[in-house]
Amino acid sequence: MSVRRCLPWPDGRLRRAAEPVDAITDEIRATWNDMIDTMEAMPGVGLAATQIGVMLRLAVVDASSERGKAVRMANPEVLHASIELREHEEASPNLPGVSAKVKRPRAVTVRFLNEAGEVEERDFVGLWATSVQHQIDHLNGRLYFDRLGKVKRDMLLRKAKKAG
Repeated sequence: MSVRRCLPWPDGRLRRAAEPVDAITDEIRATWNDMIDTMEAMPGVGLAATQIGVMLRLAVVDASSERGKAVRMANPEVLHASIELREHEEASPNLPGVSAKVKRPRAVTVRFLNEAGEVEERDFVGLWATSVQHQIDHLNGRLYFDRLGKVKRDMLLRKAKKAG
């Protein structure tokens, strides 16, 4: 287990969709463990494999206050999203030094392959839901700032360039 380096924006891999995972192997489990170590070191509440240059549909999320409750997901997909939205200040280790308020569904039902290789459906609410959706965006080659209007997005990217 180790902390991995996050790809710096504008690395092209951050814009590519990740490949589906066929089976949960020891290699996948080791990647998840590294992702959790990396997430904890940031510290953050989630990480997608693409953020560390692993082009597989893998994500980890831990929005618990006590930590150590990470959910490991392969091929996560949102089955249902609430109409009610929740605004949260989002950021990414791929673009350090900046953040923006993003509105996303407050609750989602997600289907994914779990650690045992079984299909699981789970409801996520609040920060958990925000983080899961943020990670799925990464797996689809999107970053949180893509959800902003053009003016806000351009300002954020200029600010990030100055900070970097």
